[in-house]
Order: sequence, then C-alpha cells, then structure tokens
Amino acid sequence: MATLLRLPGGIDDLTEIVEGLLAGADARADTAPEIAARWRTLAHDIGDSLDLLPPPKH
Repeated sequence: MATLLRLPGGIDDLTEIVEGLLAGADARADTAPEIAARWRTLAHDIGDSLDLLPPPKH
C-alpha cells in the first residue's frame, strides 16, 4: 500500500523521523525488543524508499 506524506521541511523532515525511529529503537532494545525491531524495520523501509527517489533538480 502506498501512502502520501506531506512534510513542510521535505526530505530533511523525513530524515529526522528516520533518525528518531532508530534512536527510539535503541532506547527500547532491552525493555521492548519487539517494538524496537518494528521501529528499525520502519526506519529502514523509509530509508529504502528515499533511496528510490530521483535526485532533486536544482
């Protein structure tokens, strides 16, 4: 399923979200490993999707 996500800060905002998911996963690794794994998967899936985008035109 595809999702349209509008972020005022563009790719920079999405990059910050990915970093937050990874930081949160690290913080929850011991207390909630299932959640940490899910957040890591989400972060990597978003990162993979970003890699598929064409480079910005200047």
